[in-house]
Amino acid sequence: MTPKERWLAAIHMQPVDRLPFWPKLSASYAPAQAEPFRGMTLDALHNWMGSDRHGWVGTGLREVRTTTRLETAERDGVHTTFYHTPHGDLRLVQRFDAASQSWHPVEFPVKTRGDLAVMTAFWRDVRIEVDAAGLAAAREQCRRAGGDQLLGVGIGESPLMQWVEWLAGIENAHYLLADHPDEVEELFAAIHAGLVRKAQVMAEKNPADVFYMTENTSTTLISPDQFRRHCLRHLTEYGRILDAAGRPLVLHMCGHLKALLPDLAKVPARAFEAFTSPTLGNTTLLDGRTHCPHTCLIGGTNAMLWTRPAAEIIARIQADLDVLPHHRGLVVTSAGVMPPLCRPDTIREVCEWVKAHPARMQ
Repeated sequence: MTPKERWLAAIHMQPVDRLPFWPKLSASYAPAQAEPFRGMTLDALHNWMGSDRHGWVGTGLREVRTTTRLETAERDGVHTTFYHTPHGDLRLVQRFDAASQSWHPVEFPVKTRGDLAVMTAFWRDVRIEVDAAGLAAAREQCRRAGGDQLLGVGIGESPLMQWVEWLAGIENAHYLLADHPDEVEELFAAIHAGLVRKAQVMAEKNPADVFYMTENTSTTLISPDQFRRHCLRHLTEYGRILDAAGRPLVLHMCGHLKALLPDLAKVPARAFEAFTSPTLGNTTLLDGRTHCPHTCLIGGTNAMLWTRPAAEIIARIQADLDVLPHHRGLVVTSAGVMPPLCRPDTIREVCEWVKAHPARMQ
């Protein structure tokens, strides 16, 4: 099987020639390594490790606005997003973290009840259209990749999780949702309408192999009841749109999921990605297979495990595989981003073990 064939078979719960393996390497990984790895591209590192690669393409969409405007500015490690509307302006401020090579929000745009109306007006104004140049670029990337890697595309993040992570921040998000539920629900409806449109257009036009909702779901951020009242119905709608078009939905969820598994089993998603084991997460592969028997599990480890010697990592993976009824619908990954503390030779040793492991397909 090619890496792409192996990935797609696992996502569709079909037999594979061996278990797929994918270490999630971010921009922070290579700079933390010794030479020659420090100077390698991520593609070169994946090739050296023997990874079943997973890449990304653009959406092929653009947002068109009539009365509102999105503006961004970056200076001295500070990235500011301005939301301009006839009702007022809001801003999101992010700072760059060199160690993780990523941006983190330090000021959220929605702070008051009045800000809710502004943000709702911003989301209601958006119109989703096809970006012909972006779509052509995505098609060309898929053509060049061939069977060498699985290519995914992100649709976005469902309203509640976007609200908590990017629009209001964890604490204020829950206060405003409790104090002004109707206004927050209006914002959710506006965000949801845009995501539905994105899912519809992308299901028809985008050439990616799999379609992601980047949820970052965790019961450390939201409650199971909030998931049922908000996320479940939204995710179900996106999943039905993609399923009707024969396009696989993958939910990226990197937190505590154990209390949500019975509800997640109802979502028409083909796979859960970044499925994180204890102690960073709280879901073992057996938990996932027991509650979600028809869903591919992409992950199965955690960042702390990858700071241990290769023999310990292998022993833990083997123990978790041994208790499963079968190994269909399984992709072994670092779950979240691979910690730079894990050396490339450790990853390659684990990769070689996973590839040689006698997977049970029945």
